[in-house]
Amino acid sequence: MAQTEYAVQLNHVTKTFGPVVANRDVSLGVRSGEILALLGENGSGKTTLMNMIAGIYFPDEGEILVGGKEVTIRSPKDALELGIGMIHQHFKLVDVFTATENIALSMGHEEKFDLKRVHDRARAICEKYQFALDLDQKVYEMSVSQKQTLEIVKVLYRGADILILDEPTAVLTPQETERLFTVIRNMKADGKAVIIITHKLHEVLAISDRVAILRKGEYVGDIATADATEESLTEMMVGEKVELNIDRPAPVNPVKRLDIQHLSVRSPEGVTVLDDATFQVYGGEILGIAGISGNGQKELLEAIAGLQPVEPGTSIQFFSPDVVDPVQLVGKSPKAICEAGIHLSFVPEDRLGMGLVGSMGMTDNMMLKSYGKGHSPLVDRKAPHDLAATIKEELGVVTPDLNTPVSRLSGGNVQKVLVGRELAADPIVLMTAYAVRGLDINTSYTIYRLLNEQKKNGVAVLYVGEDLDVLLELCDRILVLCGGRVNGILDGRTATKEEVGLRMTQLIKEEQA
Repeated sequence: MAQTEYAVQLNHVTKTFGPVVANRDVSLGVRSGEILALLGENGSGKTTLMNMIAGIYFPDEGEILVGGKEVTIRSPKDALELGIGMIHQHFKLVDVFTATENIALSMGHEEKFDLKRVHDRARAICEKYQFALDLDQKVYEMSVSQKQTLEIVKVLYRGADILILDEPTAVLTPQETERLFTVIRNMKADGKAVIIITHKLHEVLAISDRVAILRKGEYVGDIATADATEESLTEMMVGEKVELNIDRPAPVNPVKRLDIQHLSVRSPEGVTVLDDATFQVYGGEILGIAGISGNGQKELLEAIAGLQPVEPGTSIQFFSPDVVDPVQLVGKSPKAICEAGIHLSFVPEDRLGMGLVGSMGMTDNMMLKSYGKGHSPLVDRKAPHDLAATIKEELGVVTPDLNTPVSRLSGGNVQKVLVGRELAADPIVLMTAYAVRGLDINTSYTIYRLLNEQKKNGVAVLYVGEDLDVLLELCDRILVLCGGRVNGILDGRTATKEEVGLRMTQLIKEEQA
């Protein structure tokens, strides 16, 4: 195959960070008018590889060819001049500027600053690729999907012919994802080369022409999407056969554990982030909570855990297995909630911020959960050490040893430590926020299995997640939040992805009985 067929090509590229080899001897390419999906487990080196094409990292060994010619890319500016643009997971936009002003910021120095000309050129790009974007809207008023669209328009404005999208659908609804895919197909039809990094296998099969797979920093090979299945792709990623079915046993004798009435929460700025939420949580079931990021999911869990003040009129009653009368949680501190015998395990969104102490190792982070139980002036280290060793083994935590500070571990491994610790705490109610965010497919399925074991043991599980396919496969009931309000509680076995996505984006009035 002639090299000139490729828009961009990597030959024998290696990148190391100290003793860690992120990519080893990788050779792959993408053609003009082709959509290439890049797959791999956590820490397999996908983003590092793309960052070298985008000029953020420089390879230690190997070469990069654009249009068949070897090039040197030392900065994102070099990459853009070669027609390469990358849309990162975390957007690089100025919130108080309009879309047009943000596009103008990305202009080359040689261009004359003319906001009207920028607006007209950007409008032409939007019309050509069917982008839904208001160029006069301020960034802080935009949804995640609109911000992402703006990032794509920015790189197209600069003349990019090769686009790299890093986890572009991570926080999009199914409808927004479909709109993005339409745009990507339009770019492909226009002869652009598109590379997508993603964890979602069903999306890979829906959008890509070819799939390239990395495993532990090395290139495993590629496969035409038409010849691939979710099972075959997983096997290539992991190196062994993986069962991709989430077991969902029917709830057995569900028992009410939480009765939540009129739960309202205001932000410190006085904005209502949760508005009059009323629902029940049962032991022996998994209640999924769906919603676009920032629609009150975090505040809902924190309010139950005693970490968030609630508005007057809110009632959160806890029905303990060994106490006849329910206990009112409103007004109790997290410590008082524990002392009342109410066991809430909480995996927060911000792992190192409020879940773990970054400077401590795994053993000490286990001890944080149990040190208050001791009656001796000497702290028992054996039980936390054994628990840390079990979690390391069962969830495959990659760490030099149990005392290495957790802040030095990759994001996926930090998450494994936190989820493992909370699952081991024998909770009555277990609340997890984004338990599998950023975890590779193998570990994600281990977490789903552990959550189902908790459910079989009679634990009430609240599961906040972004992947609607998982919510629909894992949960018994799904509570949908939209604009801080409960917009329906659906049966996980009969609800459709389209209905959940629709309820996440617009309030649907429940029919009055």
